[in-house]
Amino acid sequence: MNPVPEAAPRPSTEPLAAEPVVPPAGVAEGSLTTPELTRRGFLRGAALTGGGLMAATLAACAPAATPGWTLGPLATTAAGSPTPAPATPMPSAAAGATPTPPASGSIPPGWTSHDIDARNVVRRYIGNLAPALKDIYGDAAFAKLADILGAADNYPELSAKPAFVQVPQLVLNDALAPLTPELDGDVKVFRLTIDKIDQLIDEIRPPVPALGFNKQTPGPTIRVNQGDKVRVLFTNNLDETTGIHFHGVEFGDFFQDGIPFVTQKPIIPGETYAYEFTAVTAGSLMYHSHHNATDQVGRGLLGAFIVDPKDDPFKADRDYIWISNDVLGGFTINGHGFPAVVPVLAAVGETVRVRFMNEGVMMHPWHSHGYTMRVVARDGHPLGSAAFDCDTLGVNPGERWDALIKVDRPGVWAFHCHILQHVEGSSGMFGMVTAMIVVPKKEHVDAIVQSLLA
Repeated sequence: MNPVPEAAPRPSTEPLAAEPVVPPAGVAEGSLTTPELTRRGFLRGAALTGGGLMAATLAACAPAATPGWTLGPLATTAAGSPTPAPATPMPSAAAGATPTPPASGSIPPGWTSHDIDARNVVRRYIGNLAPALKDIYGDAAFAKLADILGAADNYPELSAKPAFVQVPQLVLNDALAPLTPELDGDVKVFRLTIDKIDQLIDEIRPPVPALGFNKQTPGPTIRVNQGDKVRVLFTNNLDETTGIHFHGVEFGDFFQDGIPFVTQKPIIPGETYAYEFTAVTAGSLMYHSHHNATDQVGRGLLGAFIVDPKDDPFKADRDYIWISNDVLGGFTINGHGFPAVVPVLAAVGETVRVRFMNEGVMMHPWHSHGYTMRVVARDGHPLGSAAFDCDTLGVNPGERWDALIKVDRPGVWAFHCHILQHVEGSSGMFGMVTAMIVVPKKEHVDAIVQSLLA
């Protein structure tokens, strides 16, 4: 496909309208904004008892990008970015930072400053959602949580949004503003820009220079059906050349493969270039730069390309895209490091599909606490009778694995890379860590989402 002039006319068909945003079913607007869920209510309602297993990764969570989820708008600054809570930047644990002393009070007997730092990270992860867990998990677990987190300190994170809500998130972007195609006859047309951006790895560290699609990394998920005719137009707003490869697509015309000086000339600054193909291969695929790729992919030119099959053999109630990278900002999941990583959320009786995609340069063994994963597809291809169960799944660079998790009991379960240098250090957890939160009922999921967006 030849480069498209910058002023190329748009297809004559009007863009498809996105669905209106409405509150989750069964949850009234602001229904969680009650005195019980204030910081004072949390302190008053928690009997400070001892012990408990829910310390390190207990969190309330945002939704995965699943069709049918409808969410309200996020509060933003005038520049359109989620507002971080005021905080003092914490040195990166990945860089071997020295643990910080407690902000106030003495260190409990037997603890060190490491324990204070580790607890502070989890406090940031949970934020002001901690009180909402009382009605979900019951008084006993709630009291243990209050004790583990030191609720008697009346710490400031109890009135702050969770870290993962304070930064832009792929799963929220996909749900709130999905990339919707135009129609040019029977061709689905997607338009993306390639931009310089500043990326927040978490809510307190300064942003890092990055690259993105439509001013975000990972880029917006491109989702089509198997057999669709697809045209994707990329406008290069960088001051350098690039080229885009659809990873895993089996092209009829090899000139669509996106490799500069092999199948095309590079896309120069200011140019718009179109890739056009039929989505023959179904499954979890990717799109990313394939020009100066060590630098450009590492800095954020990557995204998910999902081709839904005509007859999906894998039924899931929730769909979670999990893109790992280990270049930009250290060790990240969907462009962020813990505690700014969106948790995986499900209700008892549901099945979650996790689409692991490795866009980095290292292998990462993903370990799920509490649940076995049923691995059903590799690189977009169903495994059939070769499907297998595991709780630790190694994902190499360029690989995609689809795993199903059937949840049958509530709880909070850590979910992380098991190369320990990628997840935890002297200042607590960081990097490639999240949690899978299983709540008793679907209504609890809706309530948590509404609380996040209030």
